[in-house]
Amino acid sequence: MILHNSPLYAPCAESAVQSFTFHPFRLKQRCRFCDFTDKALAAELDFRRITPADMPRIWPIIAQECGRTTDFSYGGLLMWVDYFHYEFAILNNTVFIKGRVESDVSKVAFSLPIGEMPLEKCVAILHEYCRSQNLQLIFSAVPEYAIDSFAPLRPKQVEELSGWADYLYEAEPLVTLRGKKMSKKRNHVNQFLSSYPEYRYEPLTAANIPDALRFMELIDAEGDHTPMAETERRLNRDMLRFMADGDSVLQGGMLRDADGTVLAYTIGDIKGDTLFIHIEKSLRSVAGGFEMINKCFAQQICQSHPEIRYINREDDAGDPGLRAAKESYHPITLLRKYNISM
Repeated sequence: MILHNSPLYAPCAESAVQSFTFHPFRLKQRCRFCDFTDKALAAELDFRRITPADMPRIWPIIAQECGRTTDFSYGGLLMWVDYFHYEFAILNNTVFIKGRVESDVSKVAFSLPIGEMPLEKCVAILHEYCRSQNLQLIFSAVPEYAIDSFAPLRPKQVEELSGWADYLYEAEPLVTLRGKKMSKKRNHVNQFLSSYPEYRYEPLTAANIPDALRFMELIDAEGDHTPMAETERRLNRDMLRFMADGDSVLQGGMLRDADGTVLAYTIGDIKGDTLFIHIEKSLRSVAGGFEMINKCFAQQICQSHPEIRYINREDDAGDPGLRAAKESYHPITLLRKYNISM
């Protein structure tokens, strides 16, 4: 078990977001809120749908979370609001997120609470809330480091989310593609450079997002038409529109050929020392497009944010092809997640 004080679970140590001292699991300390009953506090939980306008309130607290799973990244939360029916409530500088079980969206679940309140108190409050709503208390996508903190609370079941672990990489190899392990990636980049010697890379901005939205029509035409694939492309468009509307946290990059035609684009965001990649799109006919946009964006971010040490490229959702693609970049670890029933 990798605990949260491991270097792999401490991205916030150098974070610019330091609005308060964050203690995620103070189980043995006396709760400073215990003048109130758990039932009264549960009644104060006023869950409502997360919107882009809410993120400035939510993010300064969520950014203090000590793991590197995408579920607690800015874009990971915002992109999947509709799919997982994310709602939030803030109580005593603690964010509670209500959504769905990651592996079964028919069931209501909660994310690991983040903020000043001890985990023990948060669980007690949610027990009362679920009792009033006739719900089972389930936590979904709980990072591995938090499992030990749930143990004293006697969970009924702890189950690993198979296929939902995030792939975590060291940033430097993805920027430089040096070494024997990256030889295939270098070959793909060289293929791209051979086909598009006059390519240009540019940051994704409100000015060029209309081009990315038009490019999505080509992605639609050659993409799969399963419900999940179509949902994912719709969410991609939502993220582009959030950026067009002025979101200041999401960042991205775009590749064009000599004529200005869009070849690929990507969107991600930063939390602490980790870059999260949420979207990466390239036409299948563009040899090396994925490898090139990945390299250029990683290089852009690492140059402007030298604190970046890791890149999270999310999970493979149990898809063999996606798993092979993510393994080909040689992750340093898999960030495992769990469902916990109380």
